[in-house]
Amino acid sequence: MFDQLVSVRGQLSEMVTALDPDAVSGQTARGWWAEFDRIERLAAAGKTLLARQVADTHRPERRGTKTAAEDLARTAGTTTGVAKDTVNTSQRLVDQPGVEGALRRGELSPAQAAAISSAVAANPGEEERLVELASQVSLVELREECARVRAVADPDPEATNRRIHAARQLPQWVDGEGFWTLHAKGTPQAGAVFNTAIQPIIDQLFKGANRQGRREPVQAYAFDALIHLAQHATGSCTCTIGQDTATGDGDGDGDVGADAADVPTGGEKGGTDDEPVPGTFGGPVSASSTPGEPRIFAAGQGTAGLPCGVRPKATTNPRYLALLRVDVEALRRGHADDGELCEIAGVGPVPASVARAVLGEAIVKLVITNGVDVLNVTHLGRGPTAAQKAALLWVSPTCAVLRCPRTRMELDHREPWAETHHTRLDELDGLCEFHHDLKSRLGYALAQGTGKRA
Repeated sequence: MFDQLVSVRGQLSEMVTALDPDAVSGQTARGWWAEFDRIERLAAAGKTLLARQVADTHRPERRGTKTAAEDLARTAGTTTGVAKDTVNTSQRLVDQPGVEGALRRGELSPAQAAAISSAVAANPGEEERLVELASQVSLVELREECARVRAVADPDPEATNRRIHAARQLPQWVDGEGFWTLHAKGTPQAGAVFNTAIQPIIDQLFKGANRQGRREPVQAYAFDALIHLAQHATGSCTCTIGQDTATGDGDGDGDVGADAADVPTGGEKGGTDDEPVPGTFGGPVSASSTPGEPRIFAAGQGTAGLPCGVRPKATTNPRYLALLRVDVEALRRGHADDGELCEIAGVGPVPASVARAVLGEAIVKLVITNGVDVLNVTHLGRGPTAAQKAALLWVSPTCAVLRCPRTRMELDHREPWAETHHTRLDELDGLCEFHHDLKSRLGYALAQGTGKRA
């Protein structure tokens, strides 16, 4: 078999050597690319299957490396973390025939296999569903679902949360291209606290750039917002983000502070019929200011009083700017069972105790006693109510287009509001800026129905 493997590699090497990408059509290039991808998956499957045997027979004194993962990383030119995931996946596959079979057939990428294998190790009953799901959703969404499976199967989520906190880290380095890189790891609730501070700044930077005709990726504004926070800590920031003046303003609303009105709408990009979901980099949403409505969202004051004027408005809970997706029964019981959610949207699953701490008993009671079937509520205004926004994000916290994992969304009326003069949840979709533009400007349309679809 080894000779056959060497022969296949030789044939593939000859093909790649002779490949001239500029001599083929786009359609041909796409077809060839897909075949190379299938070959790559099969090769990765072989590496994954063999990794456990390589690990079992690793001898540091012979290889000069401390672990098998370090040895494999050096050979493959990848990171030790990636190699370790491969070894761990390989070892778990012994008891996961469904995942192993899909991997052998080239149906799963190494990243998909690693995510599914980890979840199946916690809950074997989910193996078939997760393997099937991998072909229907993006890798980001697959990982989120696998995290939910692990969370539900966790016999002690509190201990897991403490373990994650104990392993928190913030490594930084300069990569081969010269990029300064920062990688944060910690608990989901810590991520929510971070989003509380950074999201209002991202939204104001986004709006200011849009007003000046500049368009950059949201991640670019997120980086600027991070540096903005660091400059505040050293007292070196002199910017005017958030400050309204007589001739101009930092957020365009006539007052100081970030609120839902500060988030760019489709109308600012040339006129659409739709309303925005408040900025959701990592999942946070702003609190409703509509009188009489339950405060389903909690907004933060993490940057209040800073010299440059970034002062988010005070709301019910000053610690979080996040949508907490949690089933009432899970709150009452103290943990989530199969089919139930207890997570901070865009961040990840959390123990029920964290959900209670985020909400506070008064807010929990308010949501329980004032809950409404928002699916059947017709609102005569152009924009959705706070309850409708929360419900839409509950159903689909990411763009409604299949396999699109973007969380910063704009609400799209399937039928123009100018014709219906009402807003119903079952007639709304959350679309990312890119897909919203495709629909508004180029005639792109989603299939009939609700939720994620093509």
